[in-house]
Amino acid sequence: MLKKLLLSTVAIAFVATIQPAEAAESRVLKRIKERGVVNMGHRESSVPFAYIGKDGKPIGYSMDICNMYVDKIRKVLKMPNIKVKHVPVTSQTRIALMANGTIDMECGSTTNNLTRQKQVAYLAVTFITGTKLASKKGSGIKEVEDLNGKAISLSQGTTNEKAIKRIMREKGLKIKIVPVKDHPQGWLALETDRVDAYATDDVLLYGLISKSKNPDQFQVTGRFLSYDPYGIMVPQDDSKYQRLGNVLLADLMRSGEMLKIYDKWFNPGPTGINMPISSTLKVAYEIQALNRHRWGTAASPNPSAPPSTMWSVTESRAPSAWPRAS
Repeated sequence: MLKKLLLSTVAIAFVATIQPAEAAESRVLKRIKERGVVNMGHRESSVPFAYIGKDGKPIGYSMDICNMYVDKIRKVLKMPNIKVKHVPVTSQTRIALMANGTIDMECGSTTNNLTRQKQVAYLAVTFITGTKLASKKGSGIKEVEDLNGKAISLSQGTTNEKAIKRIMREKGLKIKIVPVKDHPQGWLALETDRVDAYATDDVLLYGLISKSKNPDQFQVTGRFLSYDPYGIMVPQDDSKYQRLGNVLLADLMRSGEMLKIYDKWFNPGPTGINMPISSTLKVAYEIQALNRHRWGTAASPNPSAPPSTMWSVTESRAPSAWPRAS
């Protein structure tokens, strides 16, 4: 049941990446060509998706994907010298900066959902996670109900915030919410005992624990309170630009290169997260690679191009690099 629910969530997110109509020219590619720069929005503390490395530059799983996206843009525009401008974003600013054209892509840990699809678009699903709780060991907190009469820190403008508030309404829980602007603030509130728990996506909680001063003091507990497929965020209503990224991802997923990128950051990863890929994410990779034909090819982005130039969706064989999902 859990896997079916997760995959149905992925399916909703995936369908939104398929754009049936295409303008003659991509406005995003046009502005990138004119200025010679890609404005890459990124998170600064979403470990291991996008965070600041020891050299002061953003690194991570999503950053690797976005850097490959930029390389694809350089090839399509035949402009190998296109530069990248890194633009830090937060959970509160990322949607607005994408919608107003400040950034050309957002590389972090952003959930693809129906509400956000009214303002922005997404590439194919690159990760699947969900809301859980982090607390100190020995606190007695195992589920959200255990927080009744206690305090929790929540990053504003996130699906995690919405999930907690929804459950509070449904169950009549009286939990004090301490709003924070980002993960470091939320985690600091937990470390300094200003709150009893911090809620965000489970993979981010493991990342925060792995980078904390005393990781053995903390635990991730409880059931999933939401199911969240991540995707690279891009501007709305530019199917040619969106398709360029989706073709890249489909090729990475089909070849097995996506698994290598995943293992680099998660298994065990530079911060020691040690999260082998789930069977659900493997299935998501397979489904999206099989739909490569919907996006055409990078050289010929026409969705109705002859099947002879594309990988047919009727081909049932998964790439040999992938173990079959259970």
